[in-house]
Amino acid sequence: MIPQRLEKLRGLMAQRGIDAYVIPTSDFHESEYVGDYFKARKYMSGFTGSAGTLVVTPKEACLWTDGRYFIQAANQLKDTTVTLMKMGEEGTPEIEDYLYDAIPAGGKLGFDGRVITAALGRAFTEKLADKKVALSTSEDLVGMIWEDRPALSAEPAFLLDEKYAGKSVAQKLSELREKMKTNGCTAHIITTLDDIAWLFNIRGNDVACNPVVLSYAVVEMEKAHLFVNPVCLNEEIRAQMAADGVEIHGYDEMIPFVKAMAADEVVLMDPQKVNYEIDSSIQGRKVEKANPTQLAKAIKNPVELENIRNAHIKDGVAFTKFMYWLKTNVGKIPMTEISASDYLLARRAEQEGFIEPSFETISAYKANAAMMHYSATEESNAVLEPEG
Repeated sequence: MIPQRLEKLRGLMAQRGIDAYVIPTSDFHESEYVGDYFKARKYMSGFTGSAGTLVVTPKEACLWTDGRYFIQAANQLKDTTVTLMKMGEEGTPEIEDYLYDAIPAGGKLGFDGRVITAALGRAFTEKLADKKVALSTSEDLVGMIWEDRPALSAEPAFLLDEKYAGKSVAQKLSELREKMKTNGCTAHIITTLDDIAWLFNIRGNDVACNPVVLSYAVVEMEKAHLFVNPVCLNEEIRAQMAADGVEIHGYDEMIPFVKAMAADEVVLMDPQKVNYEIDSSIQGRKVEKANPTQLAKAIKNPVELENIRNAHIKDGVAFTKFMYWLKTNVGKIPMTEISASDYLLARRAEQEGFIEPSFETISAYKANAAMMHYSATEESNAVLEPEG
């Protein structure tokens, strides 16, 4: 199945004169964890780990991943024709160096510009400049061959009450604009989902274990703009956003909006977070710094601190119940990695205010515990014993 998909991709590459195509583990927001729609690297390689980059050339396909996933990747890449590149190991080239050697002078590098950071796209350009390699970034080639691709998530969003946030959207926007003034900026582009969730006190369920809404934002001195699928927003959210001076736009309207921004705008943006397509669409002068919200949300206010304490107490209660159950019953009743994980989740779900886990439980026994980010499946589901 994987070899056939790779050959279809190579066919599209050949039609466009592309000598190498890069498929990262990312979404349009450079998120660490992505929804099913964005799991292109998994679809094209069979590797299910949360970190890795696939590079496809006419003759070869290589997957770079780190030491957490060497064992898992080696198993999952069998019979796929994909070569494992062990990052950090002696003899493993950096992706940029591999591309330099793989692409001929005057050749072409391809990637979907929406899932590569501005910084990485620029790094590719710089590395390949002396070979006069062109970039092809406007098409999602994997999407052209991905049959039955999951739809973009559009789960209902909800407002985070100030009794949890501790600060209003109006306060946060005011403080952000002061940071923009300090940097001499008239606009700020934000694409990271956690920053947007914090700034607008909005939460969602578009990425598993991450309470975020697929969205972009542009903050100007007088108005803020939120780009989101309108089906995610109820009337309460719309009314609150309007009251806070936030204008709602469709999710797909972000690029046209950025292209239409005035050439004299001074735009604050983080090239490590903003994707290559958005970066290429900015007409004005760029001030390249980390999003101010990144630091602002790290400094917890008294309300947030109190809620963090309460959350840890509740989770401690759930985990204590789980440990008692585990130690009392292991070896006496049927128990597996999955059933143990399910029991823990059930104890957490009993706690007031529970929405979802913050991270998929790593329930691993004996040999499976050698894989740092192991996820139990029906095939690998080990039986727990009172040993080990």
